[in-house]
Amino acid sequence: GRVGSLTLTMALHKDSYVELNDGHKMPVLGFGTYAPQKFPKNLAEEGTKVAIDVGYRHIDCAFLYGNEVEVGRAIRAKIADGTVKREQLFYTGKLWSTFHIPEMVHPALEKSLKDLQLDYMDLFLIHTPMEFKPGDDIFPVDENGKFIYHNTDIRDTWKALEECKDSGLVRSIGVSNFNHKQLELILTMPGLKYKPVCNQVECHVYLNQSKLLEFCKSKDIVLVGYSVLGSSRDERWIEPSAPVLLEDPVLNAIAKKHNCTTAQVAMRYHLQRGVVVLAKSFTPSRIQQNFQIFGFQLDAEDMRRIDALNRNMRYFDTSKLTDHPKYPYSEEY
Repeated sequence: GRVGSLTLTMALHKDSYVELNDGHKMPVLGFGTYAPQKFPKNLAEEGTKVAIDVGYRHIDCAFLYGNEVEVGRAIRAKIADGTVKREQLFYTGKLWSTFHIPEMVHPALEKSLKDLQLDYMDLFLIHTPMEFKPGDDIFPVDENGKFIYHNTDIRDTWKALEECKDSGLVRSIGVSNFNHKQLELILTMPGLKYKPVCNQVECHVYLNQSKLLEFCKSKDIVLVGYSVLGSSRDERWIEPSAPVLLEDPVLNAIAKKHNCTTAQVAMRYHLQRGVVVLAKSFTPSRIQQNFQIFGFQLDAEDMRRIDALNRNMRYFDTSKLTDHPKYPYSEEY
């Protein structure tokens, strides 16, 4: 299908996009704006400006990141100075897990748009399938430090997203951190009006998501990968002993061969598999470097060697989230 055409590697260039199943277009390379809490929020603002200057046209953010005000300011500054028009940008936001109750969905979207000072989002995702207790506490926990969950039917949440799309506040709707069974719940629901256009998940050479990628392609759903370069090593979620992806000897050898960086190899690998890649950095030189992945191509042997690195290893420690009674976070695909 259309998504499959992304694997025509020769055609990849800085303006490449995938056509989503609702007809909208998503640039194949996105700029991720998440940073662990210890970092000042203005980094996201400066980083987003640099990213747009460099050529990124796809900006990935979320209510949870706590920086929509700053990212919105950066976007508006770049529109105001003529670097880019709003319709050339693809902005992704996400519905946080405390807002799954259907009547909370629309207000959550409006709150984000107000913080961003934008009229619409290009894409709005359900951030995770697990719902937390609704309220002002983003991570509600009980006296034993266990998350307090809630049990809205994910299909009712999806219906509310469909209404947001019909209202024009968002162009496309999708999901994030869903496994194939959770996706199936939505795809087979009675009265489904719009399929998810994408599923955004952790995806890197140690967790290449080949099964989920195959499933998504078969349903004309784009797989969007985060933590493609490993991770920002946020202590709350990341296993400190996890190997540093960008030090991998195989990636290093392939980078030498192509005279580029290991990060560029790690990103290019996923693009050639048909994955939309999110790259995250707040260092201007790296933001630029990460965008320069269209000048070389990995050959079949490179791709095979990188395929072999897969070990189904997650950086994002999901063990705290596996006990949801209805939608547990599953290590299965």
